[in-house]
Amino acid sequence: MFAPTVLILPGWQNSGAAHWQSRWEALYGYTRVQQHDWMQPLRGDWMAQLEDAVLAAPTPVVLVAHSLGCMLTAAWAQHSQNTHKVQAAFLVAPGDPEREELRAALKSWWPVVMDKLPFAAELLGSQNDPYCTFARAQQFAAAWGAEFVDYGAAGHINADTGLGDWADGYARLQALIERTASSA
Repeated sequence: MFAPTVLILPGWQNSGAAHWQSRWEALYGYTRVQQHDWMQPLRGDWMAQLEDAVLAAPTPVVLVAHSLGCMLTAAWAQHSQNTHKVQAAFLVAPGDPEREELRAALKSWWPVVMDKLPFAAELLGSQNDPYCTFARAQQFAAAWGAEFVDYGAAGHINADTGLGDWADGYARLQALIERTASSA
């Protein structure tokens, strides 16, 4: 059994050195999908970068998405002919680009894709995320067919939350990988 290729999908403005995604990349050798412009993200451009990364992966892919990376996962899955290469997606603290204060900066990201994902997914939502209401996170999970996890009052589940290496998140990811290994 081959280990999956884990692709890190940061959100808008990328994930800094203290973010759990960056820490996992350094600790476990995961691959960050690089974007041309982290500050003015264009959905089509980000989807093309993800498509290239999935095609380059030598083994089945597990997507580890945070914030706008969750929106990228849904948008890419709606259009790609290569979703069969994805074993699972770990979706953390989706950002909502349809929020009034985010619409101007993220206009290419709405409407949000609300189609069922063609692969297993788990979505962790926070009750006090400043970029997505708890109800909206639940709505995304339901639309995408993702298992929803109430992660309590954890903010945006990022470096500001003080998660460090986020051992609990890593354990959840490993459990998702094990649960979905037979379908890959």
